[in-house]
Amino acid sequence: MIRLSEKIAEAIRLKKPVVALESTIISHGMPYPDNVKTALQVEKVLTDLGVIAATIGIIDGVGVIGMSAEEIELFGKQKNIQKVSRRDLPIVYANHQWGATTVATTMILAKQAGIDVFATGGIGGVHRSGHETFDISADLQELAMTDITVVCAGAKSILDIGLTLEYLETHGVPVLGFQTKQFPAFFVQDSGFQASHEVKDAEEVARIMVVKKEEGLRGGTLVAVPIPAIHAMKKQTMDRAIKQAIKDCEIEKVIGANITPFLLKRVNELTGGESLASNIALIENNARVAGLIAIQLSNLRNKNTHSKVR
Repeated sequence: MIRLSEKIAEAIRLKKPVVALESTIISHGMPYPDNVKTALQVEKVLTDLGVIAATIGIIDGVGVIGMSAEEIELFGKQKNIQKVSRRDLPIVYANHQWGATTVATTMILAKQAGIDVFATGGIGGVHRSGHETFDISADLQELAMTDITVVCAGAKSILDIGLTLEYLETHGVPVLGFQTKQFPAFFVQDSGFQASHEVKDAEEVARIMVVKKEEGLRGGTLVAVPIPAIHAMKKQTMDRAIKQAIKDCEIEKVIGANITPFLLKRVNELTGGESLASNIALIENNARVAGLIAIQLSNLRNKNTHSKVR
């Protein structure tokens, strides 16, 4: 049920660096035309590094690994494209529908295609009322099951980050702080919680990935990259905006998969567009780091020398 572009298929076969990108960020994460501009710019960040960008989406019931610029434009313009997680995949496939891949679904399709590194904005997690509602993103369960390295700016600030990290720890997911001990919170550099391990560079991440696979350790790896300081927002500003956005969400009775898009949109409104600019900056930065990891992973695999990995 997937279609790879020839360029991506060849890169995977030759063990060249490839990075997967999601499509929910296009259809649900930003308004048009910012969504399309950002998607294409993120691809360019990777291309400039010599890395193959593989934006993933579902078109007419087929998982497309490496969407064209024209397909990205269509995703950005079309309204009501379904946000697809693991549970939705068989329905969307069977009914030949269009679907925007979440972190969880992008991980699934990337794994099926043979791609090991995936860059996104921020992962989903346990919502702030999760201890009562059990509202937990499927992203976390996918990280527990699927062997993909996800590069992100931590968990979105609208979530309960403490519970999110507890969930990942319980399921054995390594949470690597990229050149930091602190776990970032999307728009801000420090959530107040620590990553399970600090990595100094992309080469260390690649070595961890290779050894993890050699040892047959199931599940994904999370690489948390702080938003660049120049683009980071003040924690107090974000806390106020998030508190109001959550209140508005409750008043509007928004539930399920609609919660995160609603909160992000409302936070952007409450911050006068500042959060959108930060969002774009952190996605591009995550893509750059993911590209560097993919390059190092390609180098290690092409050496194919076990002793050098260790």
